[in-house]
Amino acid sequence: MSTTKHRIGIVGARGHTGAELIRLVAAHPALELAFVSSRELDGQRVADHVDGFTGDLRYASLDAEAVAAQGADVVVLALPNGKAAPYVEAIDKVKPDTLIVDLSADYRFNEKWYYGLPELTRGRWRGEKRISNPGCYATAIQLSIAPLKDLLAAPPVSFGVSGYSGAGTTPSDKNDPEKLRDNLMPYSLTGHMHEKEASRHLNVPVEFMPHVAPHFRGLTVTTNLYLARQVKREDIVSRFNAAYEGEKLVHVVDEAPWVSQIAHKHHVDIGGFAVSNDGKRVVVVATLDNLLKGAATQAMQNINRAIGVDEYTAIPMV
Repeated sequence: MSTTKHRIGIVGARGHTGAELIRLVAAHPALELAFVSSRELDGQRVADHVDGFTGDLRYASLDAEAVAAQGADVVVLALPNGKAAPYVEAIDKVKPDTLIVDLSADYRFNEKWYYGLPELTRGRWRGEKRISNPGCYATAIQLSIAPLKDLLAAPPVSFGVSGYSGAGTTPSDKNDPEKLRDNLMPYSLTGHMHEKEASRHLNVPVEFMPHVAPHFRGLTVTTNLYLARQVKREDIVSRFNAAYEGEKLVHVVDEAPWVSQIAHKHHVDIGGFAVSNDGKRVVVVATLDNLLKGAATQAMQNINRAIGVDEYTAIPMV
């Protein structure tokens, strides 16, 4: 394992995912946090906002050119959709060999960028220094469908419910605890970005209906799959076990997992595997923490592989 310290910077560090990344970096033997960019927290100590981080590093308000001028080895863009391009362009001009991991949807459909869902795309990585991190829902959907792709008779249908941290920190109805109290809020019921993303990378049309709930973190996706031939439950379970054998961050479980049990965990739980009486329909349930395996943890998997250390370095196996 390499012992070289790689300087890493995070842009958009005020958000929930940025804070989780800072915690992971703080415990990493091969990464050194060089800068954290946040307009709103400019000048404030990172340690005052992120448990688990020590030191005097302060947030700074850095535009694209200022980020590029830092000369970091790794830059993580944790920005809203549509904001990444100026940073990528500025880094390309100053230090094109910088590893850039983008957490937004901006490059998930760009053939020049590696789409980093390691459990499904690990074998496609060819050393790219431009990595697009998958969406949280899209991760759960794809992991739920991939082992059964060859058996599908119709587009899978996924019903999703996420905690309101998935709506980010900018105030809206979808992250207002008062409006969410005793509520389940449907939104983007067709054409959601993660529907397009999962469909694109599975090469299978997926139908997805998201909702946001009053809890803070963690999501669940229940996927209905119609199959072209009869199957037995044990055959479905064996397919999932074979697909994810040795995957430390995908746990195949028997019962349908509960979202309350996945908060602060770095893995995905996939279970349920309910088969209809005619054996041609199966329902699969997946849960993950949208801020961790749905974002920061997956980014760390991708960073680790790209800098040449073990994929699970600094990722707690809890």
